[in-house]
Amino acid sequence: MQKKIVSLNELTRNLWWSWDTEAKQIFEELSPLLWERNNHNPVELLRHISQDELEARSYGDFGKKIDAAHDRFTAYMNEKETWAAKNAPELVERPVAYFSAEFGIHESVRIYSGGLGVLAGDHIKSASDLGINFIGITLFYREGYFRQYLNHDGWQMEDYPLQHPEHLPVEKVKRADGSDLVISVNIAQSEVFAQAWRLKVGRATLYLLDTNIAENESHYRDICCRVYGGDQNMRINQEIVLGIGGVKLLEELGEKPAVYHMNEGHSAFLTLELLAMEHAKGATQEAAKASVRSRCVFTTHTPVPAGHDRFSREMMHYTFDKYLATTGITFDDLMLLGSEDRNNIYGLFTMTVLALNLSRAANGVSKLHGEVSRAMWQHLYKDKEVADVPIGHITNGVHASSWTCGLTDSFWKNHAGSIDEMTLSREAAEAALATVSDSELWSLRYSLKRNLFDFIDRYLANQLFHQHSNTFYNEYDVMRSPKNTFSPDVLTIGFARRFATYKRAPLIFSDLDRLDRIINHADMPLQIVFAGKAHPHDDAGKDYIRQIVHHSRRPQFTGKVIFLENYNLGVAKRMVSGVDIWLNTPVRPMEASGTSGEKTVLHGGLNFSVLDGWWPEAYNGENGFAIGNGEFFENHEEQDRFDAEKMYSTLEKQIIPAYYNRNAENIPTEWIKKIRNAIATIAPEYNTHRMVRDYATRYYLNK
Repeated sequence: MQKKIVSLNELTRNLWWSWDTEAKQIFEELSPLLWERNNHNPVELLRHISQDELEARSYGDFGKKIDAAHDRFTAYMNEKETWAAKNAPELVERPVAYFSAEFGIHESVRIYSGGLGVLAGDHIKSASDLGINFIGITLFYREGYFRQYLNHDGWQMEDYPLQHPEHLPVEKVKRADGSDLVISVNIAQSEVFAQAWRLKVGRATLYLLDTNIAENESHYRDICCRVYGGDQNMRINQEIVLGIGGVKLLEELGEKPAVYHMNEGHSAFLTLELLAMEHAKGATQEAAKASVRSRCVFTTHTPVPAGHDRFSREMMHYTFDKYLATTGITFDDLMLLGSEDRNNIYGLFTMTVLALNLSRAANGVSKLHGEVSRAMWQHLYKDKEVADVPIGHITNGVHASSWTCGLTDSFWKNHAGSIDEMTLSREAAEAALATVSDSELWSLRYSLKRNLFDFIDRYLANQLFHQHSNTFYNEYDVMRSPKNTFSPDVLTIGFARRFATYKRAPLIFSDLDRLDRIINHADMPLQIVFAGKAHPHDDAGKDYIRQIVHHSRRPQFTGKVIFLENYNLGVAKRMVSGVDIWLNTPVRPMEASGTSGEKTVLHGGLNFSVLDGWWPEAYNGENGFAIGNGEFFENHEEQDRFDAEKMYSTLEKQIIPAYYNRNAENIPTEWIKKIRNAIATIAPEYNTHRMVRDYATRYYLNK
């Protein structure tokens, strides 16, 4: 029995389990209550289960499940015939170093805030599956991103529970002599130290830099406190530790990356450390730049100018004065690398410009976003037409195994070898679909909806994710009322994402009388689930949440519109699996890619979106629904009115009739046809296996 317990503990130390259905089920089976209460964290779960209990339960079938999961894990880790071994052996011999300010790998490791981090998490998992030698670099945020709860008025409140290393599957990085590996960076006139934690993600490794150590002055210990926390000074400090500190860590580890991949501009300071290393070897300024460019690639995610990090000349001088004295880089040279006007080094320093100047390749994250980015940054390339600006695109995807719940995973395994095999190509998806009857797909949809609604009932009733004895909750809070019981018989819309104002979460409430008629139709009703967080400093986004909560309390919408607090990866997985329609209403073209809608497809969900981000590439008229045809109005109010009208009319004339029009077996055949089309056309293309293969062949290997 001891061997089985050792195997179980070994499984907890690598996040591979997070995308293996049977492994997850082992931990849940140990204690469903503790599994939920500890945010699906197996390390924390085992802290609450005695050795005696583990030994007793390791007999019989449960022990066999542990052995089977550990055998799969061992086989996975030792697999030699991977995609990378066959197609990119250079990326097996030397690593890809992938820098990102956040990684959303699993809800129990709170080092992410939103889509950028979730994309990075899916990227590292697919790199592992494909056998790429992959190293991620980020920060260890002790307080992570905030936990959300709402006060009596529906206003978002935040708290920041600590996450302790001993409760996570991380280990401190040590030197050969057993001492802690600590690197240092110069910030302003201080030397700031950072230790490192190692997190295993399948075959890949993620390193987390941490400044909360005794060697630092007290105010520098908080650099790695919160994801995107603090002011501009905190932001630049975080980005120095991430970029410059990350390169220094790799050097200390003896790693020689084949390529450095900057996921958004937050990590672009890594290029300065690479330049400094070239100067230390005696390289000229131009030779140093050429060497750095040859090793760096850059992905931009932000389609609006205001979203890119910019720092004043004064802040740059104050922050980098001591660092530059050791590098061979002059301050004016530094400012020129980040200046949007090559004739003016007295303006703002832009991180995206630094990344573009010192990368051999750059890309947006959808076809439309690539076009927007080329136009946005054309002024940096005055000798080029917009179409020739050197920013391409690789459209984002999702890690299919991570986003298919256990029920869906088992369903497709019965019709295909695995999710990965099914999503290899359209032909593979269609072959699997050919073995599935309409009644089986419809049965799957009902099962998934029942699971979601049972989860919502438990989630609201038990307040599992806000254990803080909030006095605002009372018997009049209809969000937690017994009346709030959704029905699997009713068409269900899901809307969940970051509550940035451009995403227009309240758009569906533009005409309350019309929405009342739609939601409360006698024969063809509708119900809506909302979730999402606004940035702590975004009062406009918080007001959107408040508006939706107030709408949900209106008598005509009570029990038919709900808002789930504390949106995270766990809530997202439930929602994308259970809803019938995934609603997306951004102001085009402000959604760089957006991937949440891609996650619903294998569960039989359909997308209903403005033609923005990835959706214009995927939408074919038969695999979901569009809001308008990409119309653009300069006047924001006119845009909202137009898009709201298109949304209502599409609901009334297309979506609702297709869902409720049934055959003799009470199956909506037109709806099922759209589900089949969505699975065949979207799942094989909009996944991170395809995305990472594209990065490998087009950017990592193409020098």
